[in-house]
Amino acid sequence: MAVVAGLTRRPLEQVSGLLRRRFHRTAPAALQVTVREAINQGMDEELERDEKVFLLGEEVAQYDGAYKVSRGLWKKYGDKRIIDTPISEMGFAGIAVGAAMAGLRPICEFMTFNFSMQAIDQVINSAAKTYYMSGGSQPVPIVFRGPNGASAGVAAQHSQCFAAWYGHCPGLKVVSPWSSEDAKGLIKSAIRDNNPVVVLENELMYGVPFELPPEAQSKDFLIPIGKAKIERQGTNVTIVSHSRPVSHCLEAATVLSKEGIECEVINMRTIRPMDIETIEASVMKTNHLVTVEGGWPQFGVGAEICARIMEGPAFNFLDAPVVRVTGADVPMPYAKVLEDNSVPQVKDIIFAIKKTLNI
Repeated sequence: MAVVAGLTRRPLEQVSGLLRRRFHRTAPAALQVTVREAINQGMDEELERDEKVFLLGEEVAQYDGAYKVSRGLWKKYGDKRIIDTPISEMGFAGIAVGAAMAGLRPICEFMTFNFSMQAIDQVINSAAKTYYMSGGSQPVPIVFRGPNGASAGVAAQHSQCFAAWYGHCPGLKVVSPWSSEDAKGLIKSAIRDNNPVVVLENELMYGVPFELPPEAQSKDFLIPIGKAKIERQGTNVTIVSHSRPVSHCLEAATVLSKEGIECEVINMRTIRPMDIETIEASVMKTNHLVTVEGGWPQFGVGAEICARIMEGPAFNFLDAPVVRVTGADVPMPYAKVLEDNSVPQVKDIIFAIKKTLNI
């Protein structure tokens, strides 16, 4: 009561100053956004920003997308900018490439990148090579996007990772988002880029929520293509990964930290052009390297990282050979127990890290 009485006798500015000193605002709750919602936001903002942008693919319009990534866009932008196509990847990919050559900015969705094999001539020969073959006079600003890699229970023909396939081809840029921040920032950068960009999403990540930092909530938020992100700082070993396996790497790092092993986890974000400088700097600090990917081992993303490290300045800093953790070198089995053993698990990453550290 004495405090209240004292407040009533003081000038208003003194009272307000006292209240500011005694009471603190609670920090706003972090915005939780799923990867699906983040991609949707990114496309929505770019469709709104540039009338040359449009989306086409199977079931992207009236059905809101096979994975609901394009939910609400058809109702907002209509038939001319959100276009349902027949089940003909070669056909609608070709339409999209032609539209890009004519000055539009198409987003071509494949229901899964396994189906992009039907359109790979359009992606590689028509989209990726034209800018170079025309001496820089004919850009092809197109985005090819959709789920990539293993899902669950869809067997050999629907479980391939195309990071190494498309990362092999000059003329393409290839990104592979993990978090909601990655997904939004990279899809927006891909749409604005004058080169063809392959955006490799992951079906099992669509429904996973992440905290979206305030800067990522801005309509001007972009993530530069070709720049990796260090998700966790460490001193004992570098772990490099992309897409869904980044989650497994962070989980493995948490487990190993209880044993005194501090892992530095790098989220590649971009497959091509690869940010080898960030990886090299980390290896020079930790002296050990483990790569993790869901794709097959031969000629894979991890194999390319190994070669680049061997050819570059970080090689002399290694205290042990690089270890790769990859998908099994077999077509994906349908049986659940075999499928689980065909993709990298947390235990596999922990085993590889202890192997390179000789523990």
